[in-house]
Amino acid sequence: MPVALLALAIAAFGIGTTEFVMMGLLPEVATDMDVTISAAGGYISLYALGVVVGAPLLTVAGMRVRRKTMLLSMLGLFIVGNLLSAFAPTHLSLLGARFIAGLPHGTFFGIGAVVAASLVSRDKRGRAISMMFVGLTVANIVGVPLGTLLGQAINWRWTFGFVALIGAVALLAVSALVPRQAKPTEASLRGELTAFKRPQVWLAFAVVVFGFGAMFSFYSYIKPLLIQVSGYTPVGATVLLALFGTGMTLGTVIGGRLADHSPMRTLYGFLTALAIVLMMFTFTAESTVLVAANVFLVGLTGFAAIPSIQARILDQAKEAPSLGSASIQSTFNIANSLGAYLGGLVIAAGFGLIAPSWVGATLALVGLAFAVLSGRLDRLGRAGTTVKAEAHGRHTATTQSSAEPVDAGSGPGDRTG
Repeated sequence: MPVALLALAIAAFGIGTTEFVMMGLLPEVATDMDVTISAAGGYISLYALGVVVGAPLLTVAGMRVRRKTMLLSMLGLFIVGNLLSAFAPTHLSLLGARFIAGLPHGTFFGIGAVVAASLVSRDKRGRAISMMFVGLTVANIVGVPLGTLLGQAINWRWTFGFVALIGAVALLAVSALVPRQAKPTEASLRGELTAFKRPQVWLAFAVVVFGFGAMFSFYSYIKPLLIQVSGYTPVGATVLLALFGTGMTLGTVIGGRLADHSPMRTLYGFLTALAIVLMMFTFTAESTVLVAANVFLVGLTGFAAIPSIQARILDQAKEAPSLGSASIQSTFNIANSLGAYLGGLVIAAGFGLIAPSWVGATLALVGLAFAVLSGRLDRLGRAGTTVKAEAHGRHTATTQSSAEPVDAGSGPGDRTG
């Protein structure tokens, strides 16, 4: 794997840390800002909204800009957003800062996935993409637990200052290690939007919204579940987040290798497995040992399909690699918001902290249904192409046969003689 992937992974580590660390620091931030936990949930939602809004808009705005320049610009905006979060004086200013921090997220990962895929041969594309996303998953092993502990031990503001520093390191690494990218052509700019006419592109988005919303419906409420149901201390629950991240990392690596062989079968397998392991919380949540294993499995199955869905969108939106890949990041955060919202609904309805895992299992099955439909359309398309090719072959053969000269000795005129 090219060393440039290390630079992309460092950036992904910083982005992943700032995205997920707020979930671990929510009680401390809410107390400091003098707001309720539900109001503090806006810090998570506004970040996700920033991703949803920023991914398509910033990608379109940067279509005429070299990809490496866009990566550096997005990292600069990321640093600014986290510094604003660290120094935000009020609840509203922190909401705005989190929105700004989320704006470059989707564009960076979207363009980063295209750059990563361009650095290797096609048969290694899934692994290259997964190497970048390993930075995101390692953030949940190292960045999020350390950031949470730092915020709890000193102050949550130090955490976002630390994340801004990671962003600065990533900016230097991308500048030094990522090769210069070719300037986009006019043809590629026009083609970016035409790819969105394809049903398969929208089906890929639907797989993400529902299939990955499944994981976020559970993960958004993981800490209260571990403390109030499983019996972990706040510190123990924070440590367990690292176990979740370990599962994510292993799943991403495995998923990257499988995506190089069959993206669709990888999607089918891991969405099915995710639904099963989410259902298991009904039986494991009250056991400190079993719930730890279950948390690991959710991390593994929840992220293993990411390289497949990224490779899928690159295949289905060939004319729009940057915009299609960035839009996938928007849909990931729609999934985040949808999963968190539906999980919160069942908790508010009195079904308890285990209930979000039931919601997640249902969402995973809906995502699986969209994936199966997408695969079915693939097969129908291939079958139609084969039938057309065979019909064209028969037509060509018939035409050639009818065009052959008739033997003069076998015609009716010969018999009259």
